[in-house]
Amino acid sequence: MRRLLSSVLLCGAKTIVITGVALAATPLVAQSAAAEKTAPKYPLDVAITYNATMSNSVTSKSLWMQGGSVQVHGQFYRGLGVVADIAGTHVGNINSSGVGLDMVTATFGPRYTWTTKSRKFALFGQALGGEGFGFHSVFPHVNGATASNYNLAVKAGGGLNVALTPRIALRAIEADWLRTQLPNATTNVQNNVILGAGVVMRFR
Repeated sequence: MRRLLSSVLLCGAKTIVITGVALAATPLVAQSAAAEKTAPKYPLDVAITYNATMSNSVTSKSLWMQGGSVQVHGQFYRGLGVVADIAGTHVGNINSSGVGLDMVTATFGPRYTWTTKSRKFALFGQALGGEGFGFHSVFPHVNGATASNYNLAVKAGGGLNVALTPRIALRAIEADWLRTQLPNATTNVQNNVILGAGVVMRFR
């Protein structure tokens, strides 16, 4: 009888201990799950855009170039992120001069994105720097002219993304100022205004 009573008491004690441990662990598990759910994400997105670029030429007339860009953007802290932008533009005949221009720019720098609570709209601003490469044109130099030239490229601007699905967004508008330094026998400076639109693909 004593052995039976001792067994019952021992089993009861074990049950109480196990139950207590389980109850104590439940809030910790819930807290861990909640922390995991609210843990910051580091989103990555890739944008493909069509660009129309207005630039100044040697004459007083402006010229329009067309092209596109690929942008890879990653956020790392409360809207702050970095973006790499590779863009290309083309014009076949600059103001009926018979001279064309192809240009590729590769720029990199910070971007800040502000997203509405509904996550429907995202506004961003950026400041990028890098290098440009002009080719299939005529670039005057002291000792003659060349058909290609490397130059400094600085870009600043911003845009608006409109979410279509959790993975796809529309780049409704992007407007940037781009400064290049291609030789032109005058100031050797070009101030370009870029207007773009396209599609953004989001990755998590």
